[in-house]
Amino acid sequence: MSTLPKISVIIPNFNYEAYVGPAIDSALNLDWPDVEVIVIDDGSTDNSRAVIAGYGARISTILQPNSGQLVACNKGFAMSRGEIVIFLDSDDLLHPTLARELAAVWTPGTSKVQVQMRSIDADGQPLDAYFPQYAVVPTPEQVRQWCTTTTAYPTPPGSGNAYSRWFLERIFPLTNTCGTANDSYCLAAAPFLGDVYTVAKPLVSYRIHGKNQGAMSKLDVHQFARQLTRAQQRFAYAQGIARSVGIVLRPKAIDRSLSTLCYRLASLRLAPDTHPIPRDSAWRVLGDVATAFFAPQGFSLKARVAILVWACVVCLAPPAAARRLVLWRFAPGTRPQVLRGLLTRLRVVKA
Repeated sequence: MSTLPKISVIIPNFNYEAYVGPAIDSALNLDWPDVEVIVIDDGSTDNSRAVIAGYGARISTILQPNSGQLVACNKGFAMSRGEIVIFLDSDDLLHPTLARELAAVWTPGTSKVQVQMRSIDADGQPLDAYFPQYAVVPTPEQVRQWCTTTTAYPTPPGSGNAYSRWFLERIFPLTNTCGTANDSYCLAAAPFLGDVYTVAKPLVSYRIHGKNQGAMSKLDVHQFARQLTRAQQRFAYAQGIARSVGIVLRPKAIDRSLSTLCYRLASLRLAPDTHPIPRDSAWRVLGDVATAFFAPQGFSLKARVAILVWACVVCLAPPAAARRLVLWRFAPGTRPQVLRGLLTRLRVVKA
């Protein structure tokens, strides 16, 4: 970069008094000369506001009644002035070198740069898990093509992404058309409105503490239906964004996403009464998995084989065994040591 842009770190918070302080510290400790930190407290009823107040003039603060993450992020973005914007969940942590790594790959056409995340527990201890598992470092063209044909590309959730201001100005303010999580909108739109670059290094810590919206530490059978509905909303939103720039997504593209198909099978197998797709069946899902196996979307061959085998066994296994297999798929920390070692030795999962 010829000049050093301002970086805005926007931290929405709700009742995370134990974590919001370390999140703010990680933003303030970025190795970068011009960083603004904006914290929006969304009507917390715990001690969060006292923790936030302790930072004084080092941060900008918005205190609002409980209005949800979208409203918090809209207000934070409207206040921000950075050319690069990071939405940091208040239970996650940024690595000090993140800003330098972003600058090394940033271009004028960048809509977002995504990095790898490492899992930590509630106390901040590493869980020896990294995601996404990038089989290759994808080019912006590959990401765009994968999204067009499958709606999917390997991406971290919210905190693992940095966005250009010009891109966010195209989609903000967010309205409740793609669920309540702000990253759904940003992740869906970024490949179509600009270039997505990847830094395959663990530069953000993702805290798993049992109350996360996306991560699992134990089995919640109804979470799969919620995640599937979120994926459907994200697909509809992506279709509109793509049309605005002359790109047409295949009507059945969402049925070619291996990640979404795993949620779909888990929802159907474990909680059929709340499954959001009428007249769905395990055999239909398995057929879609077999078709998606051949659709490039960033998974290695070994990972695709593992997903296909997992789907077959989940379809055929007794309910108790299916529950266990689903738990191991979505909560890596619960996998037996023998299974973790096997997946690593077979290079299905990178250590």
